[in-house]
Amino acid sequence: MDGSAQRTLLITLTGRDRPGVTSRLFRTLAQFPLTVADVEQVVIRGRLVLGVLLDYTEGADIGRVWNAAERVANDLDMEIELSTGRNKRMPKRTGRLHVTVLGHPLKPAAMAGIAGLISAHGANIDRIERLAQNPVTCIEMDVSGADPDALRAALTAEAAEQQVDVAVQQSGLHRRAKRLIVMDVDSTLIQGEVIELLAEHAGCLDEVAKVTEAAMRGELDFEGSLRERVALLAGLDASAIDDVRGKLRLAAGARTLVRTLKRLDYKFAIVSGGFTQVTDALVDDLGIDYSAANTLEIQNGKLTGRVTGQVIDRAGKAAALERFAREARIPVSQTVAIGDGANDLDMLQAAGLGIAYNAKPVVRQAADTAVNVPYLDTIVFLLGISREEVEAADALDPQGGDFSQGSGDPLEPPSRAGRSSRHG
Repeated sequence: MDGSAQRTLLITLTGRDRPGVTSRLFRTLAQFPLTVADVEQVVIRGRLVLGVLLDYTEGADIGRVWNAAERVANDLDMEIELSTGRNKRMPKRTGRLHVTVLGHPLKPAAMAGIAGLISAHGANIDRIERLAQNPVTCIEMDVSGADPDALRAALTAEAAEQQVDVAVQQSGLHRRAKRLIVMDVDSTLIQGEVIELLAEHAGCLDEVAKVTEAAMRGELDFEGSLRERVALLAGLDASAIDDVRGKLRLAAGARTLVRTLKRLDYKFAIVSGGFTQVTDALVDDLGIDYSAANTLEIQNGKLTGRVTGQVIDRAGKAAALERFAREARIPVSQTVAIGDGANDLDMLQAAGLGIAYNAKPVVRQAADTAVNVPYLDTIVFLLGISREEVEAADALDPQGGDFSQGSGDPLEPPSRAGRSSRHG
């Protein structure tokens, strides 16, 4: 075709969805000398919107095409719009991003504010897709023409104002590549803080809880605060660890998150300022690939009030992430870190994507994005995986389970048989 004489016809069909609409329209269009330039289709609550952009040369009998398309619409009892124009070369889209919005509930004002800021930054929304409706509503927008850092800063402030979560990520092939997920344990993968549960057994819960809270806010050096808290456990019978481990509950959706991502060949790691006496059970139960944590020293069946080896602190968590990435042969840019406390900050900043999960304010401000709903498996939406895809995979897998189990699962009894994880 002579590009200078090329024109376009845009056909938009709207109406009740049913099988065969798309094939019927294209069978009719196949009778004419047309070229398909673009197609978009979406179904919302049983209503279909189908847009077809066609190229044709000037002088073609477009009236016949127009009449044939209208007959298809009438036969299907659908509405049709047709418009012609010049086939101008579209500029290459740059600065392509994924903007993911999580709301519980998601209100129109939030979408208005986010869409308005995208426009104000000179960007365009090229596509919008719903990834989930329950337990949260998740909408993902493909955006082009924006500076990611500037847009992320603006949308973070708007998200806080609208009480929703917003993630801004670069688009590209890396989003579909194998990744390494590195997750904090206490108050992230599991509910609560192990050291506080042990302190309850030792009768020093209030004192330990105050130090823990200050450390999580970043007000105290983590290593010093850990040693101070562990010292208060001196003399506690080691059987208390078994009791605590038996009472622990996974975060809601933890099993679904790990199971879903491992199906996609993701590697999974946990790194904790807590203790191997608990993380070893998580490794066995969930099939974790890598782990790093502190170890409580036990002598004669009693806790000594000390930890053995090098302490896994804020810097230690980041170092573990980098070590796990090397062992998995995955670039650090392809890692995702998830945490809630100040001692997770270096890890979140080192990762390709740092997610603050129900985190302290200092962590939310420093992370790439924040998730503030109590469902750990909603993180799969930030990776472009829809709820429908997760549920379809679970339906085919007899080991599958419910999405976002509300109360959290208990840990299964630890078993050393067949462990494949490697400890940092």
